[in-house]
Amino acid sequence: MAKVIFTPNVQRHIECPEAEAAGQTVREVLDKVFAENPQARSYVLDDQSALRKHMTIFVDGRMIRDRARLSDSVGEASRIYVFQALSGG
Repeated sequence: MAKVIFTPNVQRHIECPEAEAAGQTVREVLDKVFAENPQARSYVLDDQSALRKHMTIFVDGRMIRDRARLSDSVGEASRIYVFQALSGG
């Protein structure tokens, strides 16, 4: 099963402990994790179920490409990191 890790900057705003779930895509894995934590879902995903603009996800060290459908592949031993994107100047 893939491991989903919410970074500390996300956890400052919402409780979301590490979780594991099976799936072949980021969407499949996150849907299972968010079924147990709907509050985290609304923080990470928008009302169209796409990744919010202030969020980013990395799978095995690579930023996902599909922010709308979350169709990027996930392996059985993948690590999925959910970050709150930082901006500034």
